[in-house]
Amino acid sequence: MKKVIGLGDLLVSFSPPGYQRIIQANSFDISYTGAEANVCVSLSCFGIPASYVTRLPDNAVGKAAAAMLNKFGVSTEYICYGGSRIGLLYLEKGASQRPSRVIYDRSGSAICEAGSGFFDWDSIYQDAQWLHFTGITPALSSTTPELCLEACRKAKEYGLTVSCDLNYRKKLWSTQRARQVMEKLLPYVDVLIANEEDAEKVLGLKPGGTNVDTGILNIEGYMDVAEQISRNYHIPYIATTLRKSISASDNQWSALLYHDGKTFLSKEYRIHIVNRVGGGDSFAAGLIYGLLQQFEDQKTIEFAAAASCLKHSIEYDYNLVTAEEVMELVNGSGSGRVQR
Repeated sequence: MKKVIGLGDLLVSFSPPGYQRIIQANSFDISYTGAEANVCVSLSCFGIPASYVTRLPDNAVGKAAAAMLNKFGVSTEYICYGGSRIGLLYLEKGASQRPSRVIYDRSGSAICEAGSGFFDWDSIYQDAQWLHFTGITPALSSTTPELCLEACRKAKEYGLTVSCDLNYRKKLWSTQRARQVMEKLLPYVDVLIANEEDAEKVLGLKPGGTNVDTGILNIEGYMDVAEQISRNYHIPYIATTLRKSISASDNQWSALLYHDGKTFLSKEYRIHIVNRVGGGDSFAAGLIYGLLQQFEDQKTIEFAAAASCLKHSIEYDYNLVTAEEVMELVNGSGSGRVQR
């Protein structure tokens, strides 16, 4: 099977043990993360060959980050080494009514210096079938939009499917800049993932009757937004997660897929959260897997929603479950009983 290529940033994640606040912490747990990297790890766990493209500093920390991807079966042969630093992320896990908080320290990281002409896409795409990127990567610097545009153009030359998770981050760029850049990239996208904030902040489309702060979601509004995105940008597949936040610890979780003028809704899960960071990336990986396996649309969105449901039960950002485990949940095995 041909590879899925992920293009993005790789960061070191620091989090206080348990549910401590940063001000309480005398130590931090360390992991490695990045939206597209999380997708690659998840796909590798599903049995899909995945390769990650990024730039890391040529030091022990950069090598450790790459080694962590290797540990979970992700190829790092196209990682370029150089630059002075790796980006950092500090996660303070929330609980009950106290939300989780993320602090970024990623300005000037190695990938921020990469742009057009930096990677050998002819070599990277030789044995590839899919490119995945997010709206985070073009937001990182003045050169990364051209990096993403070049990657997408070359992907289309080689006949790859291109997926994108809009992933708007207000700490990285303005809504105006996000829309300006992403509208140049969307013509190359075949599969777009956009939650309610992404659609509103980047594309100016808001689902009516929805208030995510109070947990009220109007499904018809999401269907309308998906249809508008598909029509306006000629994107065949539009997907979104549907999160009803009861608290930082408990959510109701489902998802929607729009394709060929039809809408497909997954079942809804009530989840008690261990760690929600990476939930959207696990959804993206599940969606990509379903489409690669040529599942019917309903089965694809069920698989993606179930994969992400399971991720919320796993510490750190990687969704370390198999496709078989996801299918067990899709088929109704969600009681959490001990497996002996």
